[in-house]
Amino acid sequence: MISFEAFFSATRQTALAEHHTALRAALVDHYENDEHGRSEAWDAALAGMPATEVTEYTLSEGCISLTRPGSLDLDIELFTAQLKTFMPWRKGPWRILGVPIETEWRSDWKWDRLEPHISPLNGRNVLDIGTGNGYFLYRMLGNGAALAMGADPTRLFLYQFQLVQNLLPANNAHLLPLRGEHLPAFNYFDTVFSLGVLYHRRSPIDHISELLSFARDGGEIVLETLTVPGDESTILVPENRYAKMSNVWFLPSTEALENLLRRVGLENVRTVDVNITSPEEQKATDWMAFQSLTDFLDPSDHSLTVEGYPAPRRAIVIGDKPG
Repeated sequence: MISFEAFFSATRQTALAEHHTALRAALVDHYENDEHGRSEAWDAALAGMPATEVTEYTLSEGCISLTRPGSLDLDIELFTAQLKTFMPWRKGPWRILGVPIETEWRSDWKWDRLEPHISPLNGRNVLDIGTGNGYFLYRMLGNGAALAMGADPTRLFLYQFQLVQNLLPANNAHLLPLRGEHLPAFNYFDTVFSLGVLYHRRSPIDHISELLSFARDGGEIVLETLTVPGDESTILVPENRYAKMSNVWFLPSTEALENLLRRVGLENVRTVDVNITSPEEQKATDWMAFQSLTDFLDPSDHSLTVEGYPAPRRAIVIGDKPG
């Protein structure tokens, strides 16, 4: 079982310390007491990884790269098989000890669309809700964040993150296997990210309210989510599935989303990017062998999903917590 003591130690002298008891209780309820059927195999695979600490690594470029130390005698074929124990790899790309991992998503493209529009992260405390395997946490550290904390309940992503953490020198990226709704109202973070989460939440208002509660007064909220074309009155609630996903509940137009953010309490709300997802950005690979974007689109008209809805169109909307 993975330990989170590094997080509690790193934040002991901060205002987050007053929330440690609540966070420990949440980890017991939603991690320790919620066993995953593959945890034993993942624990064994994690323990079998090379026992080394890299001295050369890159967190500020598109491909997060951990360079293999020259003194490390590594069987690349065996190490590749070990890394594939943790498939599917969805967010990336990575290059770990010389092994390139071509992930389902080109997450670096999303970061490139987002980064020019956010407040500089140097010295900031940031929180990423639904962080996945921590790719974005490392990009945040690479951009100077003082603390990059992520929350994501998917157990496999936690193991992928821990695999990388075990190879890196001690750093201030931390992933807790919790949902946003499991977290207390921190009122602490300078920047709060929610990238690809809103449409999975049954109540978008609750999610936005949670994001506000995590940020300090005057903090920044960065939201990336699926949207649809239309005006301020346009909101799509799929009848059943959207792009073969059953857990999609809420797809607004950017204008409707901006109105909602203002109604919940954000200021200076603005849409900074709208992008139609391409098969080059999201695709099946040797490291994610399941269906991907091309399987979710109408084969005769890629402007539509297989259900006949508008194809995935992602917007980045930024706002500020009053203060």
